[in-house]
Amino acid sequence: MNSTVHKTLVVELQAGVTDRFPVLAHLSYDPADPFAVTLVFSHEGRVLARWQLDREMLADGLTRPVGTGDVRLRPESGGMGRELRMEFLGEPHADGGRHHAVVFAWAGTVGDFLSDTFRSVPTGGEETRLDDFLTEVLTGR
Repeated sequence: MNSTVHKTLVVELQAGVTDRFPVLAHLSYDPADPFAVTLVFSHEGRVLARWQLDREMLADGLTRPVGTGDVRLRPESGGMGRELRMEFLGEPHADGGRHHAVVFAWAGTVGDFLSDTFRSVPTGGEETRLDDFLTEVLTGR
């Protein structure tokens, strides 16, 4: 049976033009939702944000720029090594702008997490239970 994959790592958050500061990122992968990786950012015990990312997009972001919507990923060479730059666009401000945050994670650590997810459910081995989904939608569950 495939099992859930978890990884907690320290990443650096850059909001606006401020310096980077460390926050925790909790990555999780549930084979029951095989196309998604859940990413929860927290600081001092408080959840800052929760995002669901496409697993393939996250993997692709380690090697090339991806994303044109609310999430944009790209590899970047940092001072100490390769990083994954994750840019998140959130809710609109009253002035018409949008909340914006950039998170930097060690690419190797994210890659290790993804390798574990692909061992759990290999590419092409994902199942979608369309009948179950339609039943839930139609019955209002």
